Amino acid sequence: MESQRPVAKRLISLLGAGIVCLVFAVAMLAQDTTKTQTSAGAGSKKVQVERGEVVYVSGNELVVKMENGEIRHFNNVPESARATVDGKELSIHELQPGMKLQRTITTTTTPRMVTTVRTIQGKVWQINAPNTVILTLPEGGNKQYRIPKGQKFTIDGQEKTAFELRKGMNVSATVLTEVPETVVAEQRKTTGSAPPPPATPAIQGALLIEAPSPAPVPTSAAAAHAPTAAAPEPPPARLPKTGSALPLIGLLGLVCSGLSVGMRMLRRR
Repeated sequence: MESQRPVAKRLISLLGAGIVCLVFAVAMLAQDTTKTQTSAGAGSKKVQVERGEVVYVSGNELVVKMENGEIRHFNNVPESARATVDGKELSIHELQPGMKLQRTITTTTTPRMVTTVRTIQGKVWQINAPNTVILTLPEGGNKQYRIPKGQKFTIDGQEKTAFELRKGMNVSATVLTEVPETVVAEQRKTTGSAPPPPATPAIQGALLIEAPSPAPVPTSAAAAHAPTAAAPEPPPARLPKTGSALPLIGLLGLVCSGLSVGMRMLRRR
């Protein structure tokens, strides 16, 4: 999902209430003029990558299991959020469980200096030489300024030091104010992939390949191409209904009689 959010942070308060620069000169009270410029320094960039799998989606509620096993709950995903899944941009309502998501967060930090140059006309109200001077401004009110080391002032065509300034002197000055800031810009991009199709079940037992069914043949053609039926095998031979076991019984009786006669003859001898 993509978004850009610039955030300005002040790192240091004003470097002094102001720096009195250039030459002080005798003048009448007049309106101020102000000019502001900004200079940026070298920025730094930080890239953070987070990966996870969608486990639950309902309305604008999203639950993702992160790569490290952590469960993250996003309670109110904005409608404008988008994730690029397999090259297609999807909203929160089009995400599905099983999708793999990757969020790349790029944070750029850029330091900058805001410099304001202000030309003022004022009257010395109090001097604390050689460090500060308090001036009464045209719009009313007093303001204190820091005097740079070794600064000279021109009063009535003569150079004077801060020690020679007196209350009530009308002076003109250029005030330089520098304010350091840090601008943080964050860009988020979410990409992902749909879950893979289910795997082919493992082979169990013998492998069989289903043969395609033959095309139906018209009735007339089927009769012409029908194979000749094979003659049926003859049934097994069976005894006639008049057959019986009496001859076998008679044969056994004859054998037994012969054996009996033979035994008697042996005994007589």
